[in-house]
Formats: sequence, structure tokens, C-alpha cells
Amino acid sequence: MLCFTPVQSKPTPTPTSGTINHCPLLPHQRIHYYHHHHHHHPSSNYRLRIRAIDAAQPYDYESRVSNQFAQSNKLKIAIIGFGNFGQFLAKAFLRQGHSVLSHSRTDYSHISQSLGISFFQDPHDLCEQHPDVILLSTSIISTEPVLRSLPIQRLKRNTLFVDVLSVKEFPKDIFLQVLPSHFDILCTHPMFGPESGKQTWKDLPFVYDKVRIGEGESRVSRVDRFLDIFEKEGCRMVEMTCAEHDKYAAGSQFITHTMGRVLEKLDLETTPINTKGYETLLNLVDNTSGDSFDLYYGLFMYNKNAMEQLERLDLAFESLKKELFGHLHEVLRRQLFGKVEEEGQRRVLSKLPKNGHVLPPPSTDAINN
Repeated sequence: MLCFTPVQSKPTPTPTSGTINHCPLLPHQRIHYYHHHHHHHPSSNYRLRIRAIDAAQPYDYESRVSNQFAQSNKLKIAIIGFGNFGQFLAKAFLRQGHSVLSHSRTDYSHISQSLGISFFQDPHDLCEQHPDVILLSTSIISTEPVLRSLPIQRLKRNTLFVDVLSVKEFPKDIFLQVLPSHFDILCTHPMFGPESGKQTWKDLPFVYDKVRIGEGESRVSRVDRFLDIFEKEGCRMVEMTCAEHDKYAAGSQFITHTMGRVLEKLDLETTPINTKGYETLLNLVDNTSGDSFDLYYGLFMYNKNAMEQLERLDLAFESLKKELFGHLHEVLRRQLFGKVEEEGQRRVLSKLPKNGHVLPPPSTDAINN
């Protein structure tokens, strides 16, 4: 039931006779709106106060508070480097209601416009928008020059800097060198991309290291809100140091990309009788060939564990060839120089594997030796 209390706009005593169904509800349940009463004195306006929380209103209290809360949880994220990966992340940020700005050396204004993102050709203009988060999505090799070129003096003094590079110790060191201590630093690696994360991010690993987060509830809350984006998308959140990440990634990511690029050079083609294993190889080529060579080069150049892995891969391939040729040599030796079967007959290789020349039967001396 709607309960009204007419209150005069001028401070006069509340009339007892004018109160209609007075309902003593809590202050947060009250919504005010003005209403001109039909029988009021011409010089005074009555204000009717709606106190029923379930009353249908164009601006009801709950939705306004809910909207305010939602807005307070939204971040303004500036993406520096708006290539494939930057655009891929931006779509998720927008999906969750955050506002996104972008800047890149390439003009991505049309793509940004189609996504509803403000594109800034000049980094000064972007920094003057005072984003909550600066997210670096550049190639590994251009991270340092890009970071040093940003007019960080135009940013809010406690801005959160985040990277999404495939190596972690390198950007961590650069951030700590270049950024004054009043900026927050979060190093992250979403271990998926536009291909592998095309359908869903569910259960895909997201690695992060809270390198330097200032004190204060708002700064801690901001980092949590940023990480929450990936958690809401279903990522498997993995907190580890940048050094630990690089050790693991050299053994997994660098090897994966290396094998993908080796297979790409073989120019593998699909067949009418693909096995599941072969399909896996084709998928690996698809997943890795879409990435720039700069990314692959960065994985090698800026991860001190990568050289060791490349050498191990080389040794493994040599070892495998030796085992293969060694086994072949044993088989050929036994066949060429005869192997006494149980029946007492010699088994001789009549033709060479490649050129097809007839082989003379071995001499008795050779067999005895």
C-alpha cells in the first residue's frame, strides 16, 4: 500500500490532519518527489514522500544504489599497444562494463570506434584522461622504449601499471627501473591468446605477481578488481613470482612455439585420413603461426632459460637420430654380414635400401670374423 506524508516546502509545522496513512519506515526506504496537491493553498507547495519500498517508481532507490555500486567497481583501463592481443583483452573488459581507452603507433581508430573505445593518437592526450590502469600490450622487444616514451607525469600519481607479456622478469625489472615508487605494479601473463581463447577462457591459466602495490584500501581494491575480470571469465588464477614463471614458461611455452614454427616450415597439409595426433600438430601450427615473430624472438631473447632449452632440444634431436641410425646400423650389419637362423640358413640383404644394386653374398671369412 502507498503511504504519503505531505510536507510543506516552507518550514511550517506538520499538519496532523493532512497525514495520509503515516508509515514509519526507515530513511533509506524513502524516495522523494514533488507533487502539487489539488486542494493546497496557492502560495504553498506540498511535497509527497513515498515510503513504500515496493512502489513502482521511475527512479527507485535500489536501482540507483545498485548503479552507483556498479559504477564504483568499474575501471578506466588504457591499453598501450592495440594489436591483436590488446583488442582481444579489450573485448572482455568491455563485456564486464569497464571503460577502455587505447593508444598504438599504428592507427587503430576505426577498430576502436567499432568497439566503442576512445583511440588516442597522442599518448599525452590519453594520459590526461587519468585512467585507473595502464596496460602494456606491446611486443616484448618494444616494451622498454614504449614505457620510457609515456608522459607518466600526466597520470594520477598512484596509477596501476600492468603488463601482459609472455616473459615476466624482464618487464618487472623495466617497471621497477622506470616507474617512480608511487606507481603500482602488477605483472601478469594470460597464458592464452585470440586463437586458444577464442571460445572461452574457462580453466585457462592466468599468472600474476603483485610486484608493488601501495598501501591503502583503494589501491588494494583496484588490483583485486582488475584480477576479478579474469576470474569472472573463468580463468585458473595462479599467483607466482616472475622468476618462477620464466622457469616454467621456458620449458613449456618456448618449446611449444619452437615446435610450432619448425612444423610450420614443413608446410604441413591436411589429408583425407588425418589421425588425431596429426590433427594436434596442425592445431599447434595454427595456434603459434598467428603470433608475430617478435613475440617468439622475445620469448627467446628475454628469458634466460630459453637458450638452455634450445640447446636441450638440439641435443634431444641429435640423440634421437643417433638412436634411430644406430638401430638401423645394427639391423643392416646383421643382414649384411649374415645372421644364422635356427634352420641354419644365412639371411642376406639382396638389395641396398636406396640404389637397388644387387649385393654379392658375403664371404665365409667375413661371416667367421
